[in-house]
Amino acid sequence: MNDQQAILDALLESIRDAVVVVDGERSLVRVNKAFEVLTGHCTRALLDRGDAQADVAHELINRAMATSDGGRWNGAIRCADGNDQHFEITVSAVNGPGAFPSHYIGVVRPTDDKTALGDVRFGYDTLTGLPNRDIFQDRVEQSILLVNRSGASVALLMMGLDRFTLVNDALGHAAGDRLLVEVARRLRHCIRETDTAVRLEGDKFALVMVIADVDDSVIVAEKVLTAVKVPFAIDGQEVVITFSIGIAAYPLDSASGLQLVKNAENALHHAKVSGRNQYQFFSRDMNQKAKSRLELETRMRRALVNDEFAVYYQPKVRAGDDLIVGAEALVRWIDPERGLIGPGEFIPVAEETGLIEQIGTWVLRRSCEHNKAWQNDGLLPVKVSVNVSARQFRARTFVDTVSDVLECTGLDPRWLELEITESMLMSDIEAAVRKMNAVRALGIGLSIDDFGTGYSSLSYLGRFPITTLKIDRAFIADVDTNPKTAEIARAIIGLSRGLNLEVVAEGCEVVEHVRFLQEHGCDTVQGFYYSRPVPAEDFGRMLKGRVLSGKAV
Repeated sequence: MNDQQAILDALLESIRDAVVVVDGERSLVRVNKAFEVLTGHCTRALLDRGDAQADVAHELINRAMATSDGGRWNGAIRCADGNDQHFEITVSAVNGPGAFPSHYIGVVRPTDDKTALGDVRFGYDTLTGLPNRDIFQDRVEQSILLVNRSGASVALLMMGLDRFTLVNDALGHAAGDRLLVEVARRLRHCIRETDTAVRLEGDKFALVMVIADVDDSVIVAEKVLTAVKVPFAIDGQEVVITFSIGIAAYPLDSASGLQLVKNAENALHHAKVSGRNQYQFFSRDMNQKAKSRLELETRMRRALVNDEFAVYYQPKVRAGDDLIVGAEALVRWIDPERGLIGPGEFIPVAEETGLIEQIGTWVLRRSCEHNKAWQNDGLLPVKVSVNVSARQFRARTFVDTVSDVLECTGLDPRWLELEITESMLMSDIEAAVRKMNAVRALGIGLSIDDFGTGYSSLSYLGRFPITTLKIDRAFIADVDTNPKTAEIARAIIGLSRGLNLEVVAEGCEVVEHVRFLQEHGCDTVQGFYYSRPVPAEDFGRMLKGRVLSGKAV
């Protein structure tokens, strides 16, 4: 019986539908977490028959059982926030050993509409009760027809939750669903009855409003941002999340409903890439930027097929004797039409579109192939560092991919190092440490790139199984003239030595940088003083000479 109860408890708490359970006398037995989120009423208050909130669950059950529609009822019920919300409840009987049912189970769904049940099944999101994409465009077109007669405007706010996938990954999809339900509830409180809030898909919402002035859309956007910033209580945990909002207006920004939607989506994309947790208005140059971005994405996909990418290598040099001891692998794109395209132009788009995983895997494989080929040519082995993107690192298949590349290329793992940044490790420390340990178990080195510019938490640094720290170029640029920068560089070097880590300084451009670093115990340097990144063939020739003299002083 205990096992059956545990299974029942797990089922009730994991399903997305709100559930009410009453006994044969219609006394409340329990509700699940989804019901609490949907109505705002806590279980304790619902079970207290002396509390007015308790009437909510009983009223739903009783009204449904009193109907002639087989235990189905649709109507408004007062929620904890004092507002009425429309629900559909379907009640099923649980037959016990006696002649009458021992329990009744009610499944509750929001409808957000006062029409009959048959009308709300189509065009409404079953999770949040908001209108969905099926009738979204129709609401936009109706609003445009209305303002064409009145001379007003239509504002379309396209909204996306920021980093919603982290909630799903950390707490599970059931918790993510409960968060979406609560987001929908808060959106309803931000708009008038004449406005329409829509759940388009996933964590993407929209607001369609007839406005007298553009400033009205700003007021609503700020109200939405403020409402969503208030922490959510999900499964006993406090969850903080934000919105990015794109705003477009008719007829100011577009001549049709379809164009209005497109422009609002462009504005939303701009809000996302501009830092999130903000709203952005559509502007005329966004269309051109969106078009250029789409063209760049298309060319990148072609580049992967046509092998247009190349790996360049920047030497890492031992400052004491100018000996090459390693290199950093850097991706370059040699476009047949435009020539060499720098990573600053295409990497951000690759990250947004997900192409960064394919490109990153390609760079990893090609770097291992080059390194193995140099060793086969009789050159002394060096360790090659390969940058790993956050998206690559989070992929479930990441460790398997790295292992497969090593097996296919035949490279000894000790000659490969993966460079990761501090920020990409901080969203889920435990998962990051597990994955890093799996990488180290393969015999591969791990480097924290750009150290000092991210979180730089010493408590976390002690837990990360890394082998190398890289001092960011920002602390090297004026290390010879700025005492504060010099002190920071000395501190990082001392920290690395204390943790028995290799320390590498990037961005060394003049001999004074090299001398300072050598004097304070940083033996490995990287930068233009010795060499810019060069093609694989040129780096192979450098390896044959082994020594780089650096620039003339």
